[in-house]
Amino acid sequence: MRRLLARLWRLLRPVQSRVMWLLNAKFVVGVTGVVRDEEGRVLMLRHRMWSPSRPWGMPSGFARRGEDFRATVVREVKEETGLDVAAGRLVMLNSGLRHRLEVAYEARLLGGELRLDPTEILEARWCPPDELPERVQPVCHALARGATTP
Repeated sequence: MRRLLARLWRLLRPVQSRVMWLLNAKFVVGVTGVVRDEEGRVLMLRHRMWSPSRPWGMPSGFARRGEDFRATVVREVKEETGLDVAAGRLVMLNSGLRHRLEVAYEARLLGGELRLDPTEILEARWCPPDELPERVQPVCHALARGATTP
C-alpha cells in the first residue's frame, strides 16, 4: 500500500504543493517577548483587545508572512511600548491552539523610552517574576520564572 501511495504521489508532482496546501492547516504565528530589565523584573502589559478576564500578558503579536520570529519580537515590543530589545533564546514553542502556533523568546532590554500604544495597551508594569498581576495569561507564570514551556 505504501508503495502504491508513493507512486501516486510522484505522479502528482506538478500539483504536489497545491495538494499539500489543501491538506494542511493554515495558521498564524503568535510571538511573545519575555522582556526583563536589569533588575530581572518582567515587563507585563494590560492589553486593550484581550479578554477582560485575562488582560495581562507580555508584549506579543502576530508574525508577518516571511518575518523572522526574533524580528517579530523586536517589532512588537517597539510598537506596543517604544522600548528597544534584542531577541534571544527561544523559550516556548506551542502548537496546541487551533490555527495558531505560539512562540516566545527571551528579550534583553536595550533602551528606549516607555511610550505605550494606547490603541493596544492600557498599562505597563515591571514585575518581579513571582509577583505578576492578577488576571494574567497562565503561560506567563512559567515564562516569567525563566522556565521553558512545551
